[in-house]
Amino acid sequence: MGPPSACPHRECIPWQGLLLTASLLTFWNAPTTAWLFIASAPFEVAEGENVHLSVVYLPENLYSYGWYKGKTVEPNQLIAAYVIDTHVRTPGPAYSGRETISPSGDLHFQNVTLEDTGYYNLQVTYRNSQIEQASHHLRVYESVAQPSIQASSTTVTEKGSVVLTCHTNNTGTSFQWIFNNQRLQVTKRMKLSWFNHVLTIDPIRQEDAGEYQCEVSNPVSSNRSDPLKLTVKSDDNTLGILIGVLVGSLLVAALVCFLLLRKTGRASDQSDFREQQPPASTPGHGPSDSSIS
Repeated sequence: MGPPSACPHRECIPWQGLLLTASLLTFWNAPTTAWLFIASAPFEVAEGENVHLSVVYLPENLYSYGWYKGKTVEPNQLIAAYVIDTHVRTPGPAYSGRETISPSGDLHFQNVTLEDTGYYNLQVTYRNSQIEQASHHLRVYESVAQPSIQASSTTVTEKGSVVLTCHTNNTGTSFQWIFNNQRLQVTKRMKLSWFNHVLTIDPIRQEDAGEYQCEVSNPVSSNRSDPLKLTVKSDDNTLGILIGVLVGSLLVAALVCFLLLRKTGRASDQSDFREQQPPASTPGHGPSDSSIS
């Protein structure tokens, strides 16, 4: 005898069918979550500016919504809540007096500070008591102050090395080096640190002499340091070698000229001496005796 049936044969509905029906009902009744999206204007926010967190494609059939500060929705992190039917705005524990919640669900900030950086959660409640959430991370940047440059030496001998360091009190900044009011073209003799705030030149050449600046920037501002003048002196050893080679070449040339002149003078003296000597008499060709009478 087989196991008893869980239901009459003709009235039994497979559990797979029940699960499918429940899934379809859940999908039909639940509000869509694909369109609840938060946008920031401006996207990159500078300290002291106003920012607008707007809700894109706000769903219908809403009862209320509330804004929370933090990664999670907690009662003590409520900034403000708004009930649509009564148009009642209720500030929460995280309300600072600079936030305004609008009937469309948007949140306005005035005079944002660095402390406003963080996550913001929007929680909407439908009339059927279902809840939906969306979050957005707001980043507030500080205005970049003027940096400064420190050099291991401002006067460097050719073939030596120099280290330039850019100092700034700001965080989250990028570094760029400027040479004679132009973006520095990094050569094989130059080395930049991981964050580009340290520049090393080794070996240094005369062409590296000039004014250096560093520029720091973030997504909302930038600033340059005062110029630092780098002087490159000639290498004394190289200069001495060049002078020695030049003097030696001149001495050799003078010696060669002297020897040539001396040799030419001796040849000329010998030629003059030969011209001044009388011709030698030939033997057997003296005066003839037959001429004597």
